[in-house]
Amino acid sequence: MTVALAGSEHRVFWLDDAPGESYRQLEGSHTADLTVVGGGYCGLWTAVLAKRRDPGARVVLLEAETIGWAASGRNGGFVEASLTHGEENGRSRWPDEYDTLARLGSANLDAMERDLVELGIHAELERTGVLSVAYEPHQVRWLEEMSEGELLDERAVQAEISSPIYRAGRWVKEDSALVHPARLAHGLALAAAKLGVEVHEHSAVTSLRSVRRGTVDVRTARGLVRSKQVALATNVFRPLLRRTRLMTVPVYDYVLMTEPLSDAQMAEIGWQHRQGVGDLANQFHYSRLTRDNRILYGGYDAIYHPGRKVRPSTRTGTSRSGAWPRTS
Repeated sequence: MTVALAGSEHRVFWLDDAPGESYRQLEGSHTADLTVVGGGYCGLWTAVLAKRRDPGARVVLLEAETIGWAASGRNGGFVEASLTHGEENGRSRWPDEYDTLARLGSANLDAMERDLVELGIHAELERTGVLSVAYEPHQVRWLEEMSEGELLDERAVQAEISSPIYRAGRWVKEDSALVHPARLAHGLALAAAKLGVEVHEHSAVTSLRSVRRGTVDVRTARGLVRSKQVALATNVFRPLLRRTRLMTVPVYDYVLMTEPLSDAQMAEIGWQHRQGVGDLANQFHYSRLTRDNRILYGGYDAIYHPGRKVRPSTRTGTSRSGAWPRTS
């Protein structure tokens, strides 16, 4: 393995491929209707939605590093409609509500696609679907028991992607998409700024303090925002509220990104429909194509570093579904 990776670089492809705008550090004292802490997807969408709902509201977004630098710029770019982490999990946990949850998830994905068009965000979105693949006989049975999507036998799945280890597949075409993660994050930040959100980078929040009923001081190293409301969107980083500090566990996974494949290599592999691919293991593997036909491979190694800390030494690689590291 060491020899195979000898020519690789420990870099984040997505962020290198799509650098974003820079935003000034917060300085001085300010007031706001809403302060958003965190410049990843959750924080950015919150700020955008708040301004679209009330254009007159003053919204301030504070990012500790740079926009999308953590999970939002390092994930695999799979956008899935499922609100339940898959049909099987959803039906087993919420059998009476699953159909409603599935409908809401599909409507949410459609609305996201419309928003990207309306906001002018060029995130390389592709509605290619996801192909779940089976390696083992028992996984073939699992695919046969699923109801969503198109079941592909061994010949059919290998006609889609020429891999000798694929025994069967199920292609769900409508309920997922692929995006360029960094382009999505940086596009959301630019859209937020155009809507009037005051975006600040290198503005780590050091404390929250209620100063009177309905008002919170949000303090950084060089500034302060007194807000009516605060939205915390800090993912796996140490929560600012003590009562929530045991509710997140940072777990890492890692990926490899290839060089762009040649036309001959693509012809040998197939993959003409450009589906995202995932296997059926509990800690699954996944892969996808980029716009320039690189292959991203990732998943499986769910690595926990004791102490719930996110250290600079672990900040290499790219991962799927907000999973750098992912919360459990």
